[in-house]
Amino acid sequence: MRTPSSGSSSKRSNYSRTYDFPEELVDSGDYAVGGAMLPIFLNDLRPNHRQDLLEVTLELEDDSIVLCSVTPTATANPAGDEAATGFLGRSLSATSKLCRKFSWLRSTSSRASSEAEDPTISARDARKITAKLQRTRSSAQQALKGLRFIRKTTGASDADELWKKVESRFKSLAKDGLLSREDFGECIGMVDSKEFAVGIFDALARRRRQKMGRITKEELRDFWLQISDQSFDARLQIFFDMADSNADGRITRKEVQELIMLSASANKLSKLKEQAAEYASLIMEELDPENLGYIELWQLETLLLQRDTYMNYSRELSTASTVAWSQNVSPFRPKNVMRRVSFTVRCVLIENWQRTWIILLWVMAMGGLFAWKLNQYRNRAAFQVMGYCLAAAKGAAETLKLNMALILLPVCRNMLTWLRSTRARLFIPFDDNINFHKIIACAIAIGVLVHAGTHLACDFPRLVNSSQEKFDLISSDFNHKKPTYRDLLGGVEGVTGISMVILMAISFTLATHRFRKNVVRLSAPFNRLTGFNAFWYSHHLLGVVYILLLVHGTFVFLVHRWYEKTTWMYISVPFLLYVAERSLRTCRSEHYSVKILKVSVLPGAVLSLIMSKPNGFKYKSGQYIFLQCPAISSFEWHPFTITSAPGDDHLSVHIRTVGDWTQELKRVFTESNNSRSVIGRAKFNQLGHIDQRGLPRLLVDGPYGAPAQDYLNYDVLLLVGLGIGATPFISILKDLLNNTRTEEQTDSTTDISRSEDSLNSFTSSNSTLGTLGGKKKSQRTTSAHFYWVTREHGSFDWFKGVMNEVAEMDLKGQIEMHNYLTSVYEEGDARSTLLTMVQAIKHAKHGVDILSGTRVRTHFARPNWKEVFTKIASKHPNATVGVFYCGMPVLAKDLKKLSQELTHKTSTRFEFHKEYF
Repeated sequence: MRTPSSGSSSKRSNYSRTYDFPEELVDSGDYAVGGAMLPIFLNDLRPNHRQDLLEVTLELEDDSIVLCSVTPTATANPAGDEAATGFLGRSLSATSKLCRKFSWLRSTSSRASSEAEDPTISARDARKITAKLQRTRSSAQQALKGLRFIRKTTGASDADELWKKVESRFKSLAKDGLLSREDFGECIGMVDSKEFAVGIFDALARRRRQKMGRITKEELRDFWLQISDQSFDARLQIFFDMADSNADGRITRKEVQELIMLSASANKLSKLKEQAAEYASLIMEELDPENLGYIELWQLETLLLQRDTYMNYSRELSTASTVAWSQNVSPFRPKNVMRRVSFTVRCVLIENWQRTWIILLWVMAMGGLFAWKLNQYRNRAAFQVMGYCLAAAKGAAETLKLNMALILLPVCRNMLTWLRSTRARLFIPFDDNINFHKIIACAIAIGVLVHAGTHLACDFPRLVNSSQEKFDLISSDFNHKKPTYRDLLGGVEGVTGISMVILMAISFTLATHRFRKNVVRLSAPFNRLTGFNAFWYSHHLLGVVYILLLVHGTFVFLVHRWYEKTTWMYISVPFLLYVAERSLRTCRSEHYSVKILKVSVLPGAVLSLIMSKPNGFKYKSGQYIFLQCPAISSFEWHPFTITSAPGDDHLSVHIRTVGDWTQELKRVFTESNNSRSVIGRAKFNQLGHIDQRGLPRLLVDGPYGAPAQDYLNYDVLLLVGLGIGATPFISILKDLLNNTRTEEQTDSTTDISRSEDSLNSFTSSNSTLGTLGGKKKSQRTTSAHFYWVTREHGSFDWFKGVMNEVAEMDLKGQIEMHNYLTSVYEEGDARSTLLTMVQAIKHAKHGVDILSGTRVRTHFARPNWKEVFTKIASKHPNATVGVFYCGMPVLAKDLKKLSQELTHKTSTRFEFHKEYF
């Protein structure tokens, strides 16, 4: 059999096949209209001897099959030219004989006349034949794996285990040995889709030609075997029967509408239920062009098998490139154990070298200070009285001084924001500033335990109980009077030390995750000790700790010279930096008082605020600001990512109202009698006008640096946002397009200036180029892939205007946007199959997604992240990809691991950055 050869037209394909069937098929007289019977009919055209073969060339079009030619094959003919001529004569009559036998088949010479005879039947039968041929395509084979009613089983043992669970649920749900129709869904595992399960139940019952309200265990077993059948044809028939409520083998528009509503209900998509009639008409228009008013099983099958065809219409907006994966992806896994360990260690060092040298330097500094102080006190007279207890306490105290100074630096946000724009970002991991802050806090807690513990439990008792002879060695340090234990605790050193320990214990405890995130549940009034407010206010107790630390260091035991009292030397510079930082925030927030331009309450408990942009306020995409509403609290500042682009003439933030402060903010802006807020969808191009009288005052502090602000340092961007975590990337997408537009305008200006003749125009062109080049250099980032994963379909309304704007402006295909809705069952599940097809047809015909209402198509379930990374690596070899993630910590580990793996398996380098909300 020859391989098919494709024609020049994308809509046609020429097939050249040779058939040689057994003799027992030659006498068969059962000819039917359709491609499956064509080879048998060809056997009837030839003589009885086995050497004569025909070559039939067919041309497949969208709505018909054209017979191009029937010619003998070039085989050896020992009978000479006469025999060959006779065979050729017989073959020339084959064309007309074929056309008479198959009414749907047309020759090239009679194409117009055959269309005039019966175009409706011809087109319908041709589409039926084409549908059969399409099942052999690779895309169709992929679609055949879908339409699952239960999760895919991997073997007989897996299937048996699933049935045992169903059997167990039957025992608990059945009454008098019968399972009711309403409990069928819970029994088979469709707990959240009981209405859809009832539809399956009714379809299977109609096969028995019975109206059943309850079933036995044997009948349940029969139902289970049918819905768990791995055959696509069996699953397709069940799906068809669900819609075919009158069991006549045909589905009408109303029945399609009911099935769409059933699927939308199973996926909790109320918006789609309201538009079910429109989408049913869309499917009928696609599958029933003859307007017969019904569709049959083969038409539904055609729809499912052509899913990829519909989806490829909008590939530039919603799917990644189809570049062959193998060109930049090669398996790399050392087989030798030692090499594997060496490879893993090398990967870890390359990924963490910035953190490593910082932590190493810090540990070495603490170790050096501890050893220096330990050795210093070993050579003093006090060592003879208190021994290593005193030396250890003093060594721990020296590390405490260092850490109490360093812990302030990671929270000096203005300084860090400035350093991010310098070359320091190349060797200092600014993204880990809060992690470093926490690590230092742990070191302080350990230092306090060692320092205070050795004082209270070791050297103080040894001093109090020392002999007079040994005490005389250090009596001058205690005014020649041996102190009691109470004297030591009641002195300035003891009071300040114990006070610091108490305040630090309160602050550190309330800053732990369990208290700060309200994991710990306490009864009133102790419930006020949990949550962000308790963490925020308790942290301000540390200001008192620093004052006590200075006093404690001034009256320290056994030290009398001022230059040996080094506490102030350690903390003075960081403390002054932090005070200056807080003072700058206060002054700037007063200067950056903003006017509210628009307030919108969006689906999913999100509040959108669009504010005036203060004079001189400059920021980068990805950065964040702090907001304070004095009407709620004069002390609380809360961070929110900026969603507007730097080139916009306004500031915007999107706030998820999940905490006390954010809920109160929503209330004061939307429920106030004097507030003229806008309730509805945010439109970024149309700012509302709000009467400022009666509105609460809003203060802004910032902007502050965040990992996403460095996006321009990468060739390609992979932006991953979970829910409200998409906020930093919306600004980046808009900024990328604004930069591209600016470059296009620059190129246009340059072309115009160069088109002018004369030397003066040439000089003007050069000066224009120099001026523009001096102001802004061409951006490095050439492509961006945005993945937004959310559970609520209403979330897509948050940035609907922005996403449509990006889709319309991105003429170069610079940005790929992908929406994923995890609350809908994954593509391939029977509960979402019809919705997937409606979505694909709607998007292919009208360019609008049925869920988001934008040009960006929404995928169901979660992305296959390994596939995403692999495709990006294939599309962008030898590029540096910045992976920016904002969302819950659970996904960050997987993305980081994939970034490391693909960096070492491909020529593409992935650098991972994360933000948590």
